[in-house]
Amino acid sequence: MSPDNPDPARPVDEPDRPAAAQPAGATPPPAGSPADPPPGAGTPQAVTADGTPGPVAPVAPSVGGPLPDGGASAAYQSSLELRFDEPRRPLRTAATVLGAVLALAALGIPLGLLWAALAPDTPVLKTAEGAIYAEPQPEQPIAADGWFSLLGLAFGLLAAFALWFVLRRQRGPVGLLAAVLGALVAAPVAWQVGRRVGLATFDRLLATAPAGQSFGKPADLRAGGVDWLLGVLPVPHGNLLLPAFGAAVMYTLLAGWSRWPNLRPEPAQLSWVSVGTPAPPAAPEPPGPDATEPPRG
Repeated sequence: MSPDNPDPARPVDEPDRPAAAQPAGATPPPAGSPADPPPGAGTPQAVTADGTPGPVAPVAPSVGGPLPDGGASAAYQSSLELRFDEPRRPLRTAATVLGAVLALAALGIPLGLLWAALAPDTPVLKTAEGAIYAEPQPEQPIAADGWFSLLGLAFGLLAAFALWFVLRRQRGPVGLLAAVLGALVAAPVAWQVGRRVGLATFDRLLATAPAGQSFGKPADLRAGGVDWLLGVLPVPHGNLLLPAFGAAVMYTLLAGWSRWPNLRPEPAQLSWVSVGTPAPPAAPEPPGPDATEPPRG
């Protein structure tokens, strides 16, 4: 539109040409408004503190959404791994429990050697009928039972404490089962290893020593042992159950005092906001009721 051409539809170089016909009821655009919006008019603009428009800061994607480089988020990837591992989870759990039980059973060997070193030998006397106690009421067998009970209880506590941190992904009933079964198997292993230390020497002296000679009998248990159920299934009893009892108590206490509801450490919440992304400017505060209106130019 120009001063010489008030009608926006009439060409400037042809003043006598009639204006283009408009549909009935159409309202001409108001004066001073552009026919087409300028480029970028539909793009939202942020307002800075001085009132001038500025670029809008990019919005950071949520934790569960895609990353800025197009990859899947950590939570989505972990969910996919859990979904694909569901068919193999029972086999993996059984292998984990079996491996923990075998590892604790192997640790029963040094436990038995330690018990044999700490428990005293019982003095016996060789007679024509065989070996008898050199003392009427010896205390060494009671000491052997006491040392095995203390060492077994400490072994169960330490085993459960170690499995709590080693098997973090199996915390719960699976970890408790592994700790109890492992301690239950380690106790007979320790007993058999400890009682056989020096047993060959005792049998040789019992067979060849003359009557009246005294020697020591290796430590053995009187307050515990193994019964066979149906002749095929060993069932320990007595102080052989103390390692399993200690493991169950320690694991239960650790689970009860855990700060995580699922007993597993929860991953930290991740934020994908780029370091170089500027923070969106704060909107200017509305003027107060007593504020002076700025002059209009």
